[in-house]
Amino acid sequence: MGRPRTFDQDEALLAAMNAFWTKGYDGTSMRDLTTAMGISGPSLYSAFGDKRELYLQTIDRYADVNACAPIVAFESEPDIENAVRDFLTAVITYSTMSHGGAKGCFLASCVSTTIGEVEGVAERMEKAITDTDDRLAVRFEKEKQVGCLRADFPSKDRARLLFDMRQGYVFRGRAGWSAEALLVDIDDRVRMVLS
Repeated sequence: MGRPRTFDQDEALLAAMNAFWTKGYDGTSMRDLTTAMGISGPSLYSAFGDKRELYLQTIDRYADVNACAPIVAFESEPDIENAVRDFLTAVITYSTMSHGGAKGCFLASCVSTTIGEVEGVAERMEKAITDTDDRLAVRFEKEKQVGCLRADFPSKDRARLLFDMRQGYVFRGRAGWSAEALLVDIDDRVRMVLS
């Protein structure tokens, strides 16, 4: 009978994600991972499999939990104009303020660079993008049903536009732009999405 685990699996997975995020998939060694996770090599293999399997698990965890903050802001605000503003503000905040790690989006900053190189990544990225588009479009559709948006409002197209704006803000944040600089034209962006 094996020894019981002496580490928090979720915390270890988060630590692995941060290691990949900081150094990239290829640049992250097994030693980097075991050090970041605070576990031995055998424990890593036993709990998570090899490096590729661990990487895929970090993608799944991120897509299920961390990436949702802007979407939650968008879905929870009752007023659609404020909801779009809250979404973009959350993205800007997330992309420009880092507390000891990489800024922006793990999927855009790290995972997207391994599409075609690490088996299983392309499918996860496609699902993350389409799931986000769908969640955003559902909110626009609800606003159409209650008369807050015009009947011919292109929900899916505007969902994609909002997601693409998100990625642009992530890119600018990683390039060193400040939150203040990115927030300057936020009202214009909100109008663009809702026009």
